[in-house]
This record gives sequence, structure tokens and C-alpha cells, in this order.
Amino acid sequence: MPQAVGVIQTIGFPAVLAAADAMVKGARVTLVYFDLAERGEFLVAIRGPISEVTPAVEAGLKAAAQTEGGEVVSYYIVPNPPENVLAVLPIEYTAKVQAFR
Repeated sequence: MPQAVGVIQTIGFPAVLAAADAMVKGARVTLVYFDLAERGEFLVAIRGPISEVTPAVEAGLKAAAQTEGGEVVSYYIVPNPPENVLAVLPIEYTAKVQAFR
């Protein structure tokens, strides 16, 4: 089944937490990456079937925007990421997240 990657970047931790929560509750996706970006910005990445990542990201964007003081900086969906992207960027299914797949 074709896989996709979805990423949301927000200002403030509560907004990224709300986005992550909405994404994993709203579709069959796995949270594969979380990190603090620059200037108090946070990002979260999910993986899953293309048909699940798109509505998950939409739910995450809505939840982040509704969070008090939260702001979405950017987001992106990559359908069928090539293997060289998976090899370099930290978006692979790791042993740590495999149990939640």
C-alpha cells in the first residue's frame, strides 16, 4: 500500500500537541517524528497510507488552529516518498514506533 508522510510545524507546544493528538485519533497513521525547531516552533511528522495521511493532517491543522495562542507555521504531505528521502530524513518507522503501527 502506498505510504505518505505528513508534517505540521507550529508555534508553541500546545498547538503541536493538539495537532499530533488529532492526527493519530483521526486516522490510521503513526507518529514517527517530533522535534523542537527554531524560535519556539515545533514539528511533528506522521506516516501511513496516503488515504489516511491527508485527513489526518487536515484534522491536525484544525486542532492546532483552534488551540489558544497556537499558530500553524507550515505543513506538507509527501505521497510515496522516495527511498533516498527515507534514508536521510528521520521519518522512518523505527523500532520505537513500530508497536503503534
